Amino acid sequence: MKTSSLSMRLGLTVSLMGAGLVLLLATLAYLALTHELEKLARKGLESKMEQIQHSLSQGLNANGIRARPHSLMDLVIGHDNFYLTIVGTAPDDSVLLSAGAKPQEPLLTDFTPREILGYLNWADSNGNQVLSASSLMRLASGERVRVLLSLDRMDDQALLSAYLRATVIALPMLLILIGMGAWWLVQRGLAPLKQFSHVAAKVTTQDLTHRLSVDNLPHELGELAQGFNVMLNRLDAGVQQLSQFSDDLAHELRAPLTNLMGKAQVTLSRQRPPEEYKAVLESNTEELERLARIVSDMLFLAQVSHPAARASFTAVSLAAEANRVMDLFALSAEDKQLNLTLSGEAQVHGDRLMIQRALSNLLSNAIRHSPSGAHISLLVEAYGNSVSLSVSNPGPGIEAQHLPHLFERFYRVDSSRARTEGGTGLGLAIVRSIMTLHQGQTDVRSLPGGFTLFRLVFPQV
Repeated sequence: MKTSSLSMRLGLTVSLMGAGLVLLLATLAYLALTHELEKLARKGLESKMEQIQHSLSQGLNANGIRARPHSLMDLVIGHDNFYLTIVGTAPDDSVLLSAGAKPQEPLLTDFTPREILGYLNWADSNGNQVLSASSLMRLASGERVRVLLSLDRMDDQALLSAYLRATVIALPMLLILIGMGAWWLVQRGLAPLKQFSHVAAKVTTQDLTHRLSVDNLPHELGELAQGFNVMLNRLDAGVQQLSQFSDDLAHELRAPLTNLMGKAQVTLSRQRPPEEYKAVLESNTEELERLARIVSDMLFLAQVSHPAARASFTAVSLAAEANRVMDLFALSAEDKQLNLTLSGEAQVHGDRLMIQRALSNLLSNAIRHSPSGAHISLLVEAYGNSVSLSVSNPGPGIEAQHLPHLFERFYRVDSSRARTEGGTGLGLAIVRSIMTLHQGQTDVRSLPGGFTLFRLVFPQV
């Protein structure tokens, strides 16, 4: 059965792992105890067999074992768990000595007579485990006899049974303690996650200022909190940018719409000659064209901002695209007697039409702000892991305080002049969006009364 609670899942997982570990340890302890008891039993039998060998070698023969068994009896009498049987090696030899109530004659057929000590584990009629040791021993007279010594391991069985009973009784209690401990540890470990839910509950589109504190957080949660804060920073920046853009767009659209409505209302307020109607319509057409350019530029910005726009990227020659753009502006440059030159060649990975659009915006600005008879230079160069395309022109230049804001939407150094010239304030913003899509960047350098240089920097193919 699956549960939706993470703490319950972790608690159950830790509890099951703990239970498995306890069972494994209990099993290993049982096996180790069994092994040690077996080892001690064999060692006890081996010690007794050495004593028996010593007694048999002290002048005893087969008749002496029957007549004077006291030295051998003393070795096992007083030990209720030892049973001794001595018999000759011939098949028809009778038992020379039998000490203890446990019959061992049937075992004599299970051992092959040999000098090396052999062991046999067996169970008596009551189910008690018995360990027997058998060996051929030489008497002082040179005769050989078979010695069978058995150890009743009833005490070992009782010890193992007591261990199993104690384990069975203690195991449920241990499992309960493990489960409670696992639940406490999981609750304590997941406690910092409540901070995430509290912050997430406070975040809205109107308030993105809340951040997670990374102090005293575990390393893994600290990294998650930092990532969460970075995400909130990006969202905050995006919302702020969208809000600012909405304000700027409303401001930009309000002026031409107000002009259109004002001119139309004034014109319709009384009867006028056809020439005045025509003049008003021509003026309104210019304003409508400006509105259409703003809408077109906005649609293009939305298209460039979409990641899917990278799907059409191919190898593009910057020099070839620069030549095409220069051909488009040849007449405009000729009207102002401007000289356009291009040098350098390099290839980049991108969208050919978008690169043309970015370069067209830069070159049109350069032509607009260059004095008559000036020289505009386009330069393509590769350095390091980058390729740049720069456009430089002489002119009035740009004050330093304006340079950081040039690529913002609707930002104008001279608002009245830009509107008179038909600018929308989106040209350089489009250039920056195109370069961001190409994983590149834009920069500008300008000296008032000197040269102004705009540069497009692409990653090298």
